Amino acid sequence: MARVAEFDKSVVDRAQNIVACTRDAKELREALSVVLVAVGGLSSETAAKVLGMGIATVGRHQRAMRRGQGEPPEVRLRWGGRRRQLLTITDEQNFLLPWIAQAEKGGVLIVPPIHRALEKRIGHKVAAPTVYRLLARHGWRKVAPEPHHPKRNVESQEAFKKNGRRFWRKVVR
Repeated sequence: MARVAEFDKSVVDRAQNIVACTRDAKELREALSVVLVAVGGLSSETAAKVLGMGIATVGRHQRAMRRGQGEPPEVRLRWGGRRRQLLTITDEQNFLLPWIAQAEKGGVLIVPPIHRALEKRIGHKVAAPTVYRLLARHGWRKVAPEPHHPKRNVESQEAFKKNGRRFWRKVVR
């Protein structure tokens, strides 16, 4: 049988105050996870069923209420961060260094070689969108081609427009 949760009177009072006056659904569920167990005498499993959440979530809410004594809800820590990262941000930057030099020279970068190098670096297969997200995270983007050739000769183009044969006129024979 699981251990029965115990709460200080101050935690229970605070939870009851939140239940009475909050308008935030998350805060209400967090406070009810304490009130239902401490005052209502329910087990954490039953409280989880009543609140429509998992047992672990009820325990997490109870810990948050214990930890958050005297703190406003905005100060409490929230979930976040990169939980499934393959490399840290600095490792990703170091991984992309060889391709930065190639890109600065004007070389065309394609994803499959980067994908293979990433798989080799990590040691297992990764999906192709992972590489695209990695590149986007570091500010890389697909570059559209220029509307004109970089080595064009503007003067000869203008001269051709003025003096070139006009193909659109009907030729009379």
